[in-house]
Amino acid sequence: MATTLTSEQMKQFVKDHFEDFVNKRNAAVIRKNMTPDFYDHDGPGGRPTDLAGDEQMMVGMYNAMPDLHLTIEEMIAEGDKVVCRNTWRWTDPSGKKLQFHGFVLWRFEGDKIAERWATVTPPAEGASWTAGPERKAVENRAS
Repeated sequence: MATTLTSEQMKQFVKDHFEDFVNKRNAAVIRKNMTPDFYDHDGPGGRPTDLAGDEQMMVGMYNAMPDLHLTIEEMIAEGDKVVCRNTWRWTDPSGKKLQFHGFVLWRFEGDKIAERWATVTPPAEGASWTAGPERKAVENRAS
């Protein structure tokens, strides 16, 4: 089934999903936002999973990273798909600021997400929780 949403509606849906699922720590929202047969090609440990697997993964992340926060850096939508580049940040138990970056591709059916593919970098210590000098320099060159 094709999606019933426009590109802008799909992008807003993904933004809202990330806000609820990650930043507001509402793992159960996955059951509202995904199709019943949702398939995550790149779930925990890089293995395929379903709704329950992704929900369990996020609960584990909430417990391990109490201040976990996701920022969407860019989004592109076309046809029935949305891709976004994002940054995940948190503080580890020793007080170190950590982050990883990811690309996620979502495929919609009707008005819900049916599939997910993701690639993430290994966690690394972050310079700060805001754009550092390197990013600002890139932004200035792009202007």
